[in-house]
Amino acid sequence: MIKKKDAKEEEVAFYEFSQFAFYLETEKHLSSNTISSYLNDLKDYGMFLKKYEKIDFISEVTETHLNKYILSLKRKDLAKKSIQRKITALKSFHKFVLDEGLSMENPTKLITNVKLDKKIPEVLTVEEVSKMIDSIDTSEPIGIRNKAILEVLYGSGLRVSELTGLKLINIHMNAKYISVIGKGDKERIVPMGDEEIVSLRNYIENARPILSKNKNTNILFLNYQSNELSRQSVFKLIKETALKNNIQKSISPHTLRHSCATHLLQNGVDLRIVQEFLGHEDISTTEIYTHIDKSRLKEIYKNTHPLANKEENDEI
Repeated sequence: MIKKKDAKEEEVAFYEFSQFAFYLETEKHLSSNTISSYLNDLKDYGMFLKKYEKIDFISEVTETHLNKYILSLKRKDLAKKSIQRKITALKSFHKFVLDEGLSMENPTKLITNVKLDKKIPEVLTVEEVSKMIDSIDTSEPIGIRNKAILEVLYGSGLRVSELTGLKLINIHMNAKYISVIGKGDKERIVPMGDEEIVSLRNYIENARPILSKNKNTNILFLNYQSNELSRQSVFKLIKETALKNNIQKSISPHTLRHSCATHLLQNGVDLRIVQEFLGHEDISTTEIYTHIDKSRLKEIYKNTHPLANKEENDEI
């Protein structure tokens, strides 16, 4: 978008984006997936400016142009979360070009974020989680692995991408913690519970050597081909285990992470500790679990208090 006007359209759209990608990787330390999403968003943005606003240079972009682009996104009936991500990409990009001296103004400074609806995620009860874990058949190596996967997802509250990326060197049995590489390649230390350690030790000592087939790999959780387990495989495992136990909730691997956080808060763990435990940069992300806890409290009240039916519209 900053190259000469006789440049090809693709070159116009991508010229400074490549420099921006380098900045996101080396200075902001964002994940490759996030950077890829930002670049796709910026490609659409660049094409919009070129096609509809006849703009070739970033310095020509005004707040009016941005508002037109955001309006075009809303007309596409995109999810609010998708629009918000695109706005975040634009804000970051325009700040970058301003800092680099490629523009004298930042047209995004008055652009407001999309107000997202707070969706309370599905959560399992402690009994449901225990039922799922206990139902795993550990007579075969795959079953031993699957039980360890559920224990780690719930016990340490890992994201599925963090789980599949675990290596043997990340597991510290004696010290009872896992070193996790989270979003933006940031490392955090996550404690392990005793049952989690027992399952992991059983997997590493008795099942993993069989699954590895003497292949020299440091990946912790392996599939039948002795390769890194895919996120889709973990998703399938969770869904099938839930159905097997007649759990009708719509769940995924992330549900175990939600359940872990909720159960920690219900047992009195401080919100800041849970934030660090989960690797959330912003505590507002963690606060969603306090809403889950309040919802559960209201449900218990409604089902057990003798005056609940008369006062069901009252706030607790």
